[in-house]
Amino acid sequence: MSAALLDRDPVLHPEMREFPPFSLTRLLGTVFEPTEGCRICLLIDLEDMSLMKDYGFLQADGHEVQKKAYEEFYLGLKDGGLEALGMTGGEMFAYPMTYGSNLDLKDECYDAAGRQLSLDRDIYPHYDLILCLSTYSATAPLTAKCKEYGFRGATMHGVNDIILSSGLAVDYNDVSADAEKLRLALTGADAIEIDFALEDGRVLTAWLGLDGQEAQKSHGLCKGRTPDIANLPAGEVYFVPTNARGQFPMKYSDGTLGVLDVV
Repeated sequence: MSAALLDRDPVLHPEMREFPPFSLTRLLGTVFEPTEGCRICLLIDLEDMSLMKDYGFLQADGHEVQKKAYEEFYLGLKDGGLEALGMTGGEMFAYPMTYGSNLDLKDECYDAAGRQLSLDRDIYPHYDLILCLSTYSATAPLTAKCKEYGFRGATMHGVNDIILSSGLAVDYNDVSADAEKLRLALTGADAIEIDFALEDGRVLTAWLGLDGQEAQKSHGLCKGRTPDIANLPAGEVYFVPTNARGQFPMKYSDGTLGVLDVV
């Protein structure tokens, strides 16, 4: 498939992009159209479940993700967001931290009064939209649950000011269109090469064998009423490589950058 299918400048370099201010109503209204009549709730994860009572995590050290969920999403919904989107609800619940991405969630959860509830009994069946703002990604378990209980939702792990002002500030209709341009150019390819330019001038090249498979995209849209989970921020085009070689950048949990040589 020729890259000529793409426009000359299909996707702006990240440093060239200008992002609008974060807008909760724009984000939810775009991703989850239609929102009218939907009942929505928020999920966060906590190590100490007692900190959910009266939103105690707001006064505790750390908990940056949970505090952002409260400040930008919980208060955003309560301070006009629900009315603007034609939604109800807006409650926040906490579940025990999984300490790993896409691990199964325990059924127990807690409300702001400190009461223990059940995700399967008290949350999933009673909400149309569920937003999970957590330390570790919960995309896989919530995708399975949404098919079972019929809700839509989004997972947004590790939310911080940078993500809010960039990946969550964009119009996901535009993101979807950009992702589709890349998908069309790459689908059916026998192989692709990706160059990673480093600040010291080195260029690392990774080769991925694809055997002509169809490219998939994660575009961040969850429109309509069909149960589904969007993983935000989104915009990726992805494959399941059949072979690989070259140099692959790696980022460790402490921020250290490394290079993996594959032969």
